[in-house]
Amino acid sequence: MITIAGGLRSALLSGDQIEASSNRDLQNMPKALVIDDEPIVLEVVAEYLTRDGFSVITATDGTAGLQRFNSERPDIVILDLMLPGIDGLELCRQIRMQSNIPIIMVTAKSEETDAVIGLSVGADDYVTKPFGPKELVARVKAVLRRVNAPPQLAGDPLRFGQLVIRPDLRQVELGGKAIELTAREFDLLLFLASNRGHVFTRDELLDRVWDWAYVSDGGTVTVHIRRLRQKIEPDPERPQYVKTVWGAGYKFDPQ
Repeated sequence: MITIAGGLRSALLSGDQIEASSNRDLQNMPKALVIDDEPIVLEVVAEYLTRDGFSVITATDGTAGLQRFNSERPDIVILDLMLPGIDGLELCRQIRMQSNIPIIMVTAKSEETDAVIGLSVGADDYVTKPFGPKELVARVKAVLRRVNAPPQLAGDPLRFGQLVIRPDLRQVELGGKAIELTAREFDLLLFLASNRGHVFTRDELLDRVWDWAYVSDGGTVTVHIRRLRQKIEPDPERPQYVKTVWGAGYKFDPQ
């Protein structure tokens, strides 16, 4: 596994002491569950999140991580891919079976392909080691900002035949039945549907939907488009709603 540089923790503590959690209103703090088997990574990430106003729960293996998730019900999970016990992919699957809370997967660069697999089983985003803790915190805050943002179209459902998008409730219905989407899948669908007919490149979608500009090969967007089609399209191979514009990007153009 790749670790955060050893000097990072001392630099952090010498110049920017973490504010004591006793001085915060714990009930109003968003709760983050960080699962990683590397103590220094776990400690530094927890310190940065605490400084930025999070209540942090930690676990060092997948089994303990699942137990903490079930007992604490966090607002977001930061999940290492390679874990003892239950591995990160299986843990992501198990969490996603019972909850749509945001999941950010952490992986070594050599495991980036596995991280894309993680997106396919329900992770909302991923970062690769070595990473800057400030980058990770920015990703966490961006995801929660999207999830908790006041609806822009409250009380005004978007209707496209059998597909109904309810921004105020963050719900989607297909043929009168509720469709379970992750936070990122919902944001992606709402953004595309709110800009019907407009073609967006992968980079534009990363910037507008993920709310974070970072280097990517576009795999994140591709995986989320595929998962979205599997859930809302009668035939994902012949999509009726989310269309591919070859060489350009994607658009929402319901038949």
